[in-house]
Amino acid sequence: MLFTLTVRYKQLSPLAPWKQQPVFKWMLALLAMYGLMIVFAVVPAAHKSFTYDFAKLVIIILAAYKLVSTEKALDACLWAYTAGATYIGYIAYSVGRDGQGRVEGIGMVDTGGDGNMTAAAMVPALILLLYKAWMGNKKIRVLAIFCGAFIANGVVLINSRGAFLGAACGAVFFLFYMIFSRYQRKGQKGTAVLIILIGLAGTAYVADEAFWSRMETIKEVEDGGKSGSHRIDFWMATFDVLEDYPMGVGIQGFIELSPGYLPERYFERRKTGKATHSTWFQVLSEIGWVGFFFLVALLVSTFKLSRKTKSYLLATENYDAYFKMLALEGALLSFLVAASFIDRARAEMLYWLVLFIAIASNLYYLRYVDQANTNTPYKRGIRKQ
Repeated sequence: MLFTLTVRYKQLSPLAPWKQQPVFKWMLALLAMYGLMIVFAVVPAAHKSFTYDFAKLVIIILAAYKLVSTEKALDACLWAYTAGATYIGYIAYSVGRDGQGRVEGIGMVDTGGDGNMTAAAMVPALILLLYKAWMGNKKIRVLAIFCGAFIANGVVLINSRGAFLGAACGAVFFLFYMIFSRYQRKGQKGTAVLIILIGLAGTAYVADEAFWSRMETIKEVEDGGKSGSHRIDFWMATFDVLEDYPMGVGIQGFIELSPGYLPERYFERRKTGKATHSTWFQVLSEIGWVGFFFLVALLVSTFKLSRKTKSYLLATENYDAYFKMLALEGALLSFLVAASFIDRARAEMLYWLVLFIAIASNLYYLRYVDQANTNTPYKRGIRKQ
């Protein structure tokens, strides 16, 4: 990727200038904060190693932003991600559940085989497939249903409550706009209702008793060992850690220090500490309030840019692209909901979803705003409205 970018930099740079994209300054600020925390980290070796990986991720994101310079290329990226999620769903089906009623030991390279992390990375694909199933031709719709079946079945087999909530929130978000938006295509509401019925029927078919039993524990207040409600204790302990370490404790620092901030019952028959089990509290513990502000600013900047892009698309009556932006927003929202219950602050999927929105905003909005401001003719490769 870097070699291709180097060779084609002069051609690609005017199409996707980094300085015009506001999300990157916050992404680089996060990286700088992790770099600074190498000095203060409780576990310096682990922090340095993971910071190095995060730096590589940011470099790849910056390179990909310039390389994915057409709408066709963006669609190819979305299908490549969907194909990967479908393959993971197939693997989950092939492996089957373990004695605990879950699927573990599979997934993307940065999940470490953790089922919750794997399911969270799969869920955004379901929201993107809603868009494909609606806007695509017959072949695309069949392919979307095929991929969606494997992904949904994989999420059910993994039995992740956070992923289930993420999928539900993302789907409701996108379908709400399909049904109630003022900008309607012929048969749009009927298609939305049909998608809902197919989704409910599919869920009823693949979801078994073990799945529903685990989902019921979402509402439990008392800690039964599997309910996940003990996460609240971990979240609250983060504030106690910050009182002693205002700058944060670095990557894996909370795990190292958790025995000193949590009740002893959480460490019976355990040789390792506890994680925060939430992306938001993970960032707080690792790089403090300043780092937390940078992450929130990154997400706010992403959604704000998406909102401006949608407004421009509506003004130019490009409704297909408008609903694609909504699908990308729903995909990011679904991941953020799922990631609220696991540590995914440096997950590749989070930053790829931000990247997809950044690329789409460049393709559908920033290029045209820049052209209007400079009064320069359209450059080769830029699609006219």
